[in-house]
Amino acid sequence: MTSTPTAAADPQATARAFAPASVGNVAVGFDLLGHSVRGAGDIATVRRCARPGVRITAIRGVVTDLPREPSANTAGAALLSLLAAERLGHGFELELDKGIALGSGMGGSAASCVAALVAANALLPTPLPREALYPHALAGESVASGARTGDNVGPMLLGGLVLATPERLLRISPPAAWHCALVHPHFVLETLRAREVLAAPYPLAALVRQTANLSQVLLGCERGDAALVRAGLRDDLVEPRRAPLVPGFAAVKQAAMDAGAMGASLSGAGPSVFAWCEDAAMAARAVDAMRAAFADAGLGSDGFVSPLDGPAATLLPPADGAGAGPGFLR
Repeated sequence: MTSTPTAAADPQATARAFAPASVGNVAVGFDLLGHSVRGAGDIATVRRCARPGVRITAIRGVVTDLPREPSANTAGAALLSLLAAERLGHGFELELDKGIALGSGMGGSAASCVAALVAANALLPTPLPREALYPHALAGESVASGARTGDNVGPMLLGGLVLATPERLLRISPPAAWHCALVHPHFVLETLRAREVLAAPYPLAALVRQTANLSQVLLGCERGDAALVRAGLRDDLVEPRRAPLVPGFAAVKQAAMDAGAMGASLSGAGPSVFAWCEDAAMAARAVDAMRAAFADAGLGSDGFVSPLDGPAATLLPPADGAGAGPGFLR
């Protein structure tokens, strides 16, 4: 007599996906604008199982002490949302391999939930379009940030530079030559703490200036007009309040600008700092200068150079061993 393999043992019931890091806010688009970054990310392995609900069985990599309770974990919450919406008659088991450091400002919480969704989606009888995964990614991201914000999950789902409204994702098309310099200092700044400093109201004049900045950046990207981006890529709202939370920020930003960057600011909630550059060579020079400035502030750092048209989350082949895969931030 032959036995029927269980869902967890059936390779057709397992999928792995990688989601890249991201730059959220992009200085001018708080909670709205972001782009993916080549070079680091998270991996999720999802197994379809008969048991209802979601079970997180392993968390490995550069972060291991995340909640195992699915509703308190961004990836788990995203899968719970997918299960409920699609009324699936099964559950999911989840393993996470974290390649993005906690509190780095590189979209680590978003990468986990997007990787989990892309893997789980591959196991559905009829996989959903990427845009249809967006509400479930927002549900997951809200666990970490306290808000349904799409500036990190949107670019991870679609790749590149994305304007993420509460209802839809709109891809923006900057020139292929434009690159991002991203430097992550070895310093933790949790998103919830970084949001606390934004509680006080903003004057109307500051909101108008920021709207003008965002408009110039979006139009500059679509036209390939670096002068417009240089005029607009500055944060009049969030950066002034968050900059004091990041040691050496002013010097790091100035180093990027001295290297020729079109603009520079905090990546997401920080402490990582990004700079937009007109080509890869300029971005490489900016990374070196920014890392030197962080070193002067007593912080080691990791640097990345990525096209603004960065990668989207993608399915991976089966793992040869636990934790195997690209994109680990050391």
